[in-house]
Amino acid sequence: MDTVRRPSRKFAIAGVVIALAAGLTGCTNAVAMSPAPSANAAACAAAQVRLPAAVDTKFDLRNTNAQSTAAWGDPEVALYHCGVAVPTVSDLPCFSLSGVDWIRDDRGKRIIYTTFGRSPAVQIVIDSTKTTNQVVQDVTDAVSTLPKDGHECLDASQVQG
Repeated sequence: MDTVRRPSRKFAIAGVVIALAAGLTGCTNAVAMSPAPSANAAACAAAQVRLPAAVDTKFDLRNTNAQSTAAWGDPEVALYHCGVAVPTVSDLPCFSLSGVDWIRDDRGKRIIYTTFGRSPAVQIVIDSTKTTNQVVQDVTDAVSTLPKDGHECLDASQVQG
């Protein structure tokens, strides 16, 4: 009588574990981020699809695990969040770049750029030891699709009256 040998239970379990591990390795490249409070705004989705595949000519876009976020570089040199709180007043430096106003907040090696006069607002955090404000220039085209809210940067002559 022929006996058919069945694989042992240990081999079956090992096979499932290996298959599961292989399936999960595709997810390990995602950058862990948290969505901003208004990340579900339709305008964020419209800007998201226009984000560049690379910034500063050398840092590629990576997958993230949160809505309306992006990250470039490995390790990350720039992080993007759409749907952050809309600033209405700031004493931080404000500048205009290709029709988009940005507030610049220097925090040591990190520089935080936040759109001004756009709702929803976008925030980009860069590691200034690894990249430059070229990242902001590269992302500005995508961000320019966000609706204006009536606020804009003022120069010194407008403030001093």
